[in-house]
Amino acid sequence: MSADVGSVGKAGGAAPVVTVKAERSLGARLSGWVSGGLVRVFLIVVGLFWLVPTVGLLLASLRTPQDMAADGWWKVFTEPSQLTFGAYETLLENDDITGSLLNTVYITVPATVLVVVIGSLAGYAFAWMEFPGRDWWFLAVVGLLVVPVQVALIPIAELFGGLSVFGSVTGVVLFHVGFGLPFAVFLLRNFFAEIPKELLEAARLDGAGELRLFVRVVMPLAGPAIAALGIFQFLWVWNDMLVALIFTDSGSQPITVALQTQVRQFGNNVDVLAPGAFISMVIPLVVFFAFQRQFVSGVMAGAVK
Repeated sequence: MSADVGSVGKAGGAAPVVTVKAERSLGARLSGWVSGGLVRVFLIVVGLFWLVPTVGLLLASLRTPQDMAADGWWKVFTEPSQLTFGAYETLLENDDITGSLLNTVYITVPATVLVVVIGSLAGYAFAWMEFPGRDWWFLAVVGLLVVPVQVALIPIAELFGGLSVFGSVTGVVLFHVGFGLPFAVFLLRNFFAEIPKELLEAARLDGAGELRLFVRVVMPLAGPAIAALGIFQFLWVWNDMLVALIFTDSGSQPITVALQTQVRQFGNNVDVLAPGAFISMVIPLVVFFAFQRQFVSGVMAGAVK
């Protein structure tokens, strides 16, 4: 540290004033450097590199198979005339891909909606309703979080075979709902428990029953948490391949299995694979960015309460 010595007043007799300037520690200097513009530029560059595969897949899907066999996708920057929507026209004529894309929607939407609805009801019950063994039941639900999917594949396949839902969209939806509910109940129960008790008691004094209290008071407050849960569940189900590969057949397979089948059977039909892969990837991105604000609020809610 450094010290400056000065005098107070013109006449002598006043004690010298010592001004002490403390030097910034190494940690403080590093913290200031990290929050500076240089790091922001670095993060932007990293983000751009992260987007390179997505941009490359998009440009590849807009080129002909001959152009893709001749050179890389970056060639379009010097020859933009290579861009064409012919691959997407070919994709729409492929019944396997279009049918699997619809199957993905038929699987993902019900699996997401059911998990959100059932998880919300169960989370509210565990948070604010009294019933025998409530804490033990909740511990059992939390314990299900550590059960790996691979352990249940064969038993559930036998169960679905007995119920005649193996190989159907219904079977895949039920599997995803069963494995999505423990996390949903755990997340929403903890969020509902943070709601002020006085708010619920005031609603009950106004004559609100449990169902009306849940719909009119609790659900509007739980919007961020439900959005975060919905995005997690949607992305998990949409991008799933293991469960769909085992529990679906050729008429109920989603887009992930259909693309894998196209690669295995043909291998060189990139005019179908490239646009199909891009559509399969861009839809979850659109859903995420559409609910990005609610997602961030839901993720941060547990950290600030």
